[in-house]
Amino acid sequence: MRAILEQLTTLAGQGPVALARVVATTGPGPRDPGAAMIVTEAGAVFGSVSGGCVEAAVVESARQVLVTGQALTDRFGYADADGLAVGLTCGGEIEVFVERITADQLTLLTELRRHIAAGHPVALATRLDTTAEWKLIYGNTSDAWHGVDSDARALLDAGRSGVVGADECEADSSPRPRVFVQVFAAPARMILAGANDFVRALSRTGRQLGYRVTVVDARETFATPARFPSAHEVVVDWPHRYLRTDHEAGRLDDRTVVCVLTHDAKFDVPMIAAALSIDDLAFVGALGSRRTHAERTDRLRAAGLTESRLARLKSPLGLDLNARTPDETAISIAAQILAERGGGSARPLDRTDGPIHR
Repeated sequence: MRAILEQLTTLAGQGPVALARVVATTGPGPRDPGAAMIVTEAGAVFGSVSGGCVEAAVVESARQVLVTGQALTDRFGYADADGLAVGLTCGGEIEVFVERITADQLTLLTELRRHIAAGHPVALATRLDTTAEWKLIYGNTSDAWHGVDSDARALLDAGRSGVVGADECEADSSPRPRVFVQVFAAPARMILAGANDFVRALSRTGRQLGYRVTVVDARETFATPARFPSAHEVVVDWPHRYLRTDHEAGRLDDRTVVCVLTHDAKFDVPMIAAALSIDDLAFVGALGSRRTHAERTDRLRAAGLTESRLARLKSPLGLDLNARTPDETAISIAAQILAERGGGSARPLDRTDGPIHR
């Protein structure tokens, strides 16, 4: 939608248009959530939701929405090889939400464009029902909105678009509407120091959670894209030097997660020291046994780190799941990151009371 946002604002000021957006995908698909297409009352089409395979059907839905004013949802799955069925030949599934946009939304569209132009993380939340109600999520806004504001905020913090809601709001037992949260922000970063099986497993899990994953290790033999296919980038460099360079370049923020899994003091001590010297990182953790942690902490103190900085280090890293394999360990680390990010207790839900979604 970002690519056609200016056109959308201009056209909506001239008369009603239909906006179609991909809101959910399953399996392989031509476009990601947020891909958008505009259809005018004159039949002009701008943008794309599928690369062509279902767009004729979406245009027909757009024409209906322009007449009735009622938003609707189209779902497309696999199309037979004979090409007669409307669907995706790639075998995936997509859900497309079509709504009518008028001059009534110009104020919000203008505000959305202003935040994007300024580089502010912002999300557009849209009810996936006939109302197609909108709300902007940005900054420190925490206004209650149909019980989904916290979930929408979590997606914005992660830099990932998605659907929330469609279940019960525990605060008042009212149903929560299904809402598409389109995020206009770079995804949060996860920087993994090391080039071993634990890094490989955590890079997979981190990517599934929506992080942009970087694996960094100074050993060229081990730090290769082939060994870490889930990572967005694999960097051959000393981890602490890479981290400092990225910090000086402004590529880290208060959503950035750093996990040190090198198991080698000459790598992990400088990397941990560099990470703890950056005040606005979201999470700094280091894998290792309790003995390793104690020895490493002594080295960090000798390197000049204060107790207040050391207190920010999550080590030994992970929750107590009795994890043993790299994949199990990745789950325990990811669970700790999620708990820290969302303010969760990391306790079993059947041993707590109060609302599950806070």
